[in-house]
Amino acid sequence: MTFAAVLTTPRHIPRADANDIHALGAAQVGNVVEAIGRSGAMAHPIKAVTTANRFAGSALTVNAGPRDNLAPWAALRRAQPGDVLVIATGGHVDHSVCGDLMMGMAKNAGIVAIVTDGAVRDLTGANMVGIPVFAAAVTPNSPQKNGPGSVGCPVVCGGVAVAAGDVVCGDEDGVVVIPAARIGAARAGLVAIRAKEEAMEQDVAAGATAPGWLRDLSVDEIFTGVD
Repeated sequence: MTFAAVLTTPRHIPRADANDIHALGAAQVGNVVEAIGRSGAMAHPIKAVTTANRFAGSALTVNAGPRDNLAPWAALRRAQPGDVLVIATGGHVDHSVCGDLMMGMAKNAGIVAIVTDGAVRDLTGANMVGIPVFAAAVTPNSPQKNGPGSVGCPVVCGGVAVAAGDVVCGDEDGVVVIPAARIGAARAGLVAIRAKEEAMEQDVAAGATAPGWLRDLSVDEIFTGVD
């Protein structure tokens, strides 16, 4: 097979800074979403299918298309430690795009997680590999290896635009993408969000039944009376 005829990739694939990945990965996905404007999470069906379910890394984007995984296999040749393999299939869930053997080799290549809007297979083996795998579905049906596809080019996965070098974070709530241009703002926003969360956690522990902004209003200010 002549891969050059069916697969494309840029000469240089950008990566996110390790300090940014660490800072964003230390927060809950829900807080990260708030820090980038309350939106940015992938479609809700994309959830962890492995017991490992928390990660943060630099997006290594793959456009596999439906029922094909030639591009994801080829992406392993371009992987660097700390990458998150983001595989876009166009939402095809009737055939798997990744199984435990690819997951194992991905881990060997330094990939810290795999995310796809498609389906995966081999869950017992996937859990033995140990890296988080997030997918929209699970099916034993297998793919072809014909292409076309791309590695390191912009994709849409789970309704969210993803480019190489974006930060991708996941936990039990789902997956969020932080565009490279918004990483600094996200980190700054997390400081205020975490402070607010800690204050509300203290209120909960103290027995509060409403947040301060609601508690300070009278019932008449909140509701319109009905006889």
